Amino acid sequence: MVKRQITKKILKLLDHFPAVAIIGPRQVGKTTLAKSLQKLMARKSVYLDLEIYEDLSKLAAPSLFLESRSDKCIIIDEIQKRPDLFPELRSLIDRKRIPGRFLMLGSASPQLLKQSSESLAGRIAYVELTPLNIEELSGESMDDLWLRGGFPDPFLTDSIEIRRDWFNSFITTYVERDLPQLGLVTSSIQLRRFIKMLAGIHGNLLNQQMLSRSLGVSFTTISRYLDYLENAFLIRRILPYYLNIKKRLIRSPKIYIRDTGLLHHLLSISDHDHLWDSAYMGSSWESFVIQQIYSCMGSHLDAWFYRTQDGTECDLLLTSGNRPVSCIEAKLSLLPSKSKSLTIAIKDLGTSQNFIIVPKCDESFEISENITVCHLKDFVDNFLPKI
Repeated sequence: MVKRQITKKILKLLDHFPAVAIIGPRQVGKTTLAKSLQKLMARKSVYLDLEIYEDLSKLAAPSLFLESRSDKCIIIDEIQKRPDLFPELRSLIDRKRIPGRFLMLGSASPQLLKQSSESLAGRIAYVELTPLNIEELSGESMDDLWLRGGFPDPFLTDSIEIRRDWFNSFITTYVERDLPQLGLVTSSIQLRRFIKMLAGIHGNLLNQQMLSRSLGVSFTTISRYLDYLENAFLIRRILPYYLNIKKRLIRSPKIYIRDTGLLHHLLSISDHDHLWDSAYMGSSWESFVIQQIYSCMGSHLDAWFYRTQDGTECDLLLTSGNRPVSCIEAKLSLLPSKSKSLTIAIKDLGTSQNFIIVPKCDESFEISENITVCHLKDFVDNFLPKI
């Protein structure tokens, strides 16, 4: 088992909140993490998997079952299958409000689990478990993480065929079961086609009208698909930064498949040679850098992209309290140079800590007074904590 970075944070939250929810895409390791937490918790625990009929039947009368075990931490896996439980949990918490009563695992965002946000407001803390990040690996190749993605099963196998079968099964489960259960009722064939289309525009500005025409559905339907895929942690829309900037700016978000392993599967990229020969190599590296930064950055930071109508841009802008603090460019070049575009963006935004992140770099170095070139691992370990 790979030791997950957020373990300590979850244990701390369980000491302060009556309920904690670990959310994230399916197969990301939530169940494995919860079972490892059982050994570390101060209180005894009971584990319920709502995909198992026997466990589901125990909650036929939820108050009776849960209240009789108020001295234990109740772990409820696949909580999105029983949104009707949230009012019951609120009632139980209010009657006996002690930390660590419930640990819930779910494959949907708080926005999709509306019942939880309405019923457990002030009683629950959310933690997102992302696919494996570069800080959680010891000795494994960053190139393998980039190629295979961060889902534990495909990352930990060397077999291209096994990875292909795993991602096929992963997509089928989401399209035919998980997303319909969350409320997205549509043709599975059409949804598969849409996800494939998103891989084709990965890393670009989102053009919903183009997607609407290509798929033959309404603009509203495209918006609904995007919302569900984002709330199921499969895609990421990064918004443009335009606060207090007087230039003419791009207002459309950029669209990314969050996990590069899934992206490469959708693009039929199976090994390192295919990746380096692909037209998508640059956008893939950019999204890998962005995903790793999202996974490792503190909650005090927000992330955007910056682009003006005249072409000035940076791949990622980190802000703290709406104040721009760092411009970041992801480049595949082994000898990157300071671009005019990045220089203007830094001047526009007034950021003092700026970085060009490359896949190979033995030692970080400055190419100007306020721009540092560094390896991704070096950035995450040594620079990101200081931003």
